[in-house]
Amino acid sequence: MAPKKSRDSAPGLQSQRQLRVGELIRHAVADMLTRGEIHDPILETTVVTVPEVKMAPDLRLATVYVMPLGGKNVKEVVEALDRNKKYLRGEVAHRVNLKFSPDLRFRMDERFGEAERIEKLLRTPDVARDLDNKNGEDE
Repeated sequence: MAPKKSRDSAPGLQSQRQLRVGELIRHAVADMLTRGEIHDPILETTVVTVPEVKMAPDLRLATVYVMPLGGKNVKEVVEALDRNKKYLRGEVAHRVNLKFSPDLRFRMDERFGEAERIEKLLRTPDVARDLDNKNGEDE
């Protein structure tokens, strides 16, 4: 008989614990960025949002998705966060009660760009024509 697969092995699905810990880490990192506790010239002059943190199944790796307000200087912001990774990890360890402090990995959040791309597609004349035709058939 084949062994059962756990929910954690399915790609894209996270357990309740992973989601809860990710949210705690997101709040901790966002709080540090908001209060200006990270002394880096780029981070001090840029407003950065933290929309999501994804945790590895063993909770030892946290992928922190960030986006500067306005979407400018993304590469510089990610590099600045990487430079301050050691400080951030120590602060997360103090703020979030876990057996192990997770290693932090910073990535650009691409959801905003994807949403904008879909919005542009929906505004194209072909899509508008198709939507008008469908609405005309319903009446």
